[in-house]
Amino acid sequence: MSTDNLKRSWVPTADGHPDFPLENLPLGIFNEPGGSPRGSVAIGNYLLDLTATLEAGVFEGLALEAAQAASENTLNNFFALGSPVRQAFRSALLDVLSEGSRFKDVLVDAIHLQANCQMSLPARVGNYTDFYVGIHHATNVGKLFRPDNPLLPNYKYVPIGYHGRASTLNISGTDFKRPNGQTLPGNASEPIFGPCQRLDYELEIGIWVGRGNIQGEAISISEAHEHIAGLCLLNDWSARDVQTWEYQPLGPFLSKSFATTLSPWVVTAEALQPFRCAQASRDEGDPQPLAYLLDQHDQNNGGFDIELEVLLLTAQMRDTGLQPERIALSNTTHMYWTVAQMITHHTVNGCNLNPGDLLGSGTLSGPKNGQYGSMLEITKGGSEPLLLKNLEQRSFLLDGDEVIFRARCKRPGFTSIGFGECRAKVLAAQVI
Repeated sequence: MSTDNLKRSWVPTADGHPDFPLENLPLGIFNEPGGSPRGSVAIGNYLLDLTATLEAGVFEGLALEAAQAASENTLNNFFALGSPVRQAFRSALLDVLSEGSRFKDVLVDAIHLQANCQMSLPARVGNYTDFYVGIHHATNVGKLFRPDNPLLPNYKYVPIGYHGRASTLNISGTDFKRPNGQTLPGNASEPIFGPCQRLDYELEIGIWVGRGNIQGEAISISEAHEHIAGLCLLNDWSARDVQTWEYQPLGPFLSKSFATTLSPWVVTAEALQPFRCAQASRDEGDPQPLAYLLDQHDQNNGGFDIELEVLLLTAQMRDTGLQPERIALSNTTHMYWTVAQMITHHTVNGCNLNPGDLLGSGTLSGPKNGQYGSMLEITKGGSEPLLLKNLEQRSFLLDGDEVIFRARCKRPGFTSIGFGECRAKVLAAQVI
């Protein structure tokens, strides 16, 4: 919504909120202590309980259909709705939450402080696929192993991805244990077993699938945008030493399946519309995408301009009262493939996606120092440790380290919106 038409909200803290002003209205699943999980909408430091809002009778028509689906204990049925229904719901929410709304008095008890609520995963995730569309990350990592040929020939033709583990998706704030696994120490001829020593984060966005497709019927590139329900932040934690030993010939396994952290709020495709942009142009000499992946509208409007931030809070910082330190600032404009291209390629072989399936973008690094989305890149494989302001050093993550992602959409003439936080702390490994 342009600031020329800016509406104010009757909800305290909403106007000027860095993440959740009236122009955002992301959805999530919450419960109060002792209560049951149900749908909600973030507004300022508060959330709107959709079950209580339905009971107040403020919705009708398509908006009522959407609100009923969004009030359930997962958002799967809401994601399955088409964009006209979701747009009607957004329009109704804007009216309900705007200053001067005739529903203000009846909804006072439907507003809860987020700090007093517990968030759950937004949807029941049947399948999770992690892509690799951050070309600068792919190039930086490739240089560590293949300095003369960092990108393999297929990278610029195929949106590379692998199937992840849905059972270990965690909501922000869920701490996790350092994984155990096999690693091959330098110059050794046999592997050893024990805790991962090269634990890393990966700065990604998550894409929530809306309407699915029937098995055997691919989603065309021209229609793929209709299947995007919304975005979130995603940290696909990575055990780099385990991965080095196991990934050939079939790719990541235990090095990725132990934990993935998600931000709790789904920023909808409708809220993100003002922050769409043209897909970044390819370098001269790069191949044009094959015909099934090429659509002019998608090239002109299929990108997202979302600023991505990584902060690190060590145990020592926490103990001495220091604030987290920013260690990277990147952007989704560094994606080599669009979200629509990812969806189309995922289904072109007949694979069916379902509402609530999750796609990860892959690590979204920029081309310069200070824009790298992993410790692997920041420290050049651990050879150049990161020096923090409190004089601690990190080659990879230590127990007690907490990684925090934040994101913001900004555009002149429009109110900026954010994603909230995606954070988790590393705990000591299980003794086996």
